[in-house]
Amino acid sequence: MRLRLADLSACFEGVIPSIIATASADGTPNISYLSHVVRVDDDHVALSNQFFAKTAANIRANTQVTLILVDGFNGDQFLFDIEFVRSVDTGPLFDKIALQLKASSAQVGMSEVMRLRSADIFRVHRIEKVPSPVEIAPAPGRDPISLPALSEAIRAIERQAEADDIIDCLLSAVRRVLGYRNALVLIRDGDRGRLITTGSIGYERSGLGSEIACGEGLIGAAAASGQTIKVNDMSRVRRFGEAIGMEGETSEDATRVVTFPQLPMAMSQIAIGMVARGVVTGVLFIESTERLAFRAEDEAALEILAAQAASALRGSEQAAAAARPEQTAPAPRLASGGREIRVVHHRIDDSVFVDGTYIVKGVAGALLRLMLQWHLKDGREVFTNREMRLAVGGRMPEIKDNLETRLLLLRRRLEEKQAPIQLVRIGRGRVRLEARGSLTLDAAQE
Repeated sequence: MRLRLADLSACFEGVIPSIIATASADGTPNISYLSHVVRVDDDHVALSNQFFAKTAANIRANTQVTLILVDGFNGDQFLFDIEFVRSVDTGPLFDKIALQLKASSAQVGMSEVMRLRSADIFRVHRIEKVPSPVEIAPAPGRDPISLPALSEAIRAIERQAEADDIIDCLLSAVRRVLGYRNALVLIRDGDRGRLITTGSIGYERSGLGSEIACGEGLIGAAAASGQTIKVNDMSRVRRFGEAIGMEGETSEDATRVVTFPQLPMAMSQIAIGMVARGVVTGVLFIESTERLAFRAEDEAALEILAAQAASALRGSEQAAAAARPEQTAPAPRLASGGREIRVVHHRIDDSVFVDGTYIVKGVAGALLRLMLQWHLKDGREVFTNREMRLAVGGRMPEIKDNLETRLLLLRRRLEEKQAPIQLVRIGRGRVRLEARGSLTLDAAQE
């Protein structure tokens, strides 16, 4: 049976380095290792050009090249006869390879060294399986993705009206449809150039409120580009947690930095940009202890789910911004006696502490300060998204597109910290402030 490129997807994961053999114009051979080989279509592959000068010169002088690829699952080797066609240094293919190279090399601190010069495209003339002297075990089998289950997950996300339900539904689909247990949703804070963890499953520490810089590592690169990036064998690169540092090992209350969640012994990671109408609103990040965990069909399914969630979040923001005030049953009045609850707001980064415990910073912190100010001035307990958007929008214009997710982060951090102040959602675009004591609000002098 004739081998096809489509049958060899495990060879293009980069788990085991590929080998390229070239010859000069006079026939002198040369062998080098490759970091990335990408399937372009049924007849072409692209090679990342970080070659030594000898390999690059040989390809231009003698376009006939031999390539060896290895199946990352079972070690099967395949011999390719290929011919150089052209080199590209711009366009979608080049950008895809460059992005993957930058993200993976950043894991080992070599993002400034491992730069892509070009993507060299070759026509594949023949593929031959290399005979093995020993019997090779078949690759582990996995059940295919259930299309009915995927379809139902998409519809479930579409039905959700609130940001927290949309994010929870997305994470539930990752676990239920694809079987992955560790996942995060990070929402983009465009003004600060950060991504903030707003949803989490499977981690000992939720990491809610932890941040990553846009452009940093797999997650940041996915946000900056809107593309999917994966590393399917973490044994070849430094762990992501080491690449970003372990800032969160120190106290949140001292540093105002939340620990980024870690999966011990993670072997595969994937980051999917959540894109709605061409705008990246966040990133879906998943990791697994299995090597080669993310198949091509998994990647496609995750992209579909992430896009649906991004679209639903966009619709939720628009609906909440346009929502008219609703009549709700009167809530119990905030306690005016009993214990005193001291809230401190730091203007420099809008961080908020409740009784000395760090809660949140940025837009979410500014929103809590605003609601507390209104309550202390007028005795109000119920607030609408619309008025908060108008009040804070002048100083923080980025709030226009993601106030809902900022309020979600604030609510969840207050719940997680078991703070004596809580926010309760009471309808579309409306929240109620509840406190177990009398409130004071101080502005820190910095």
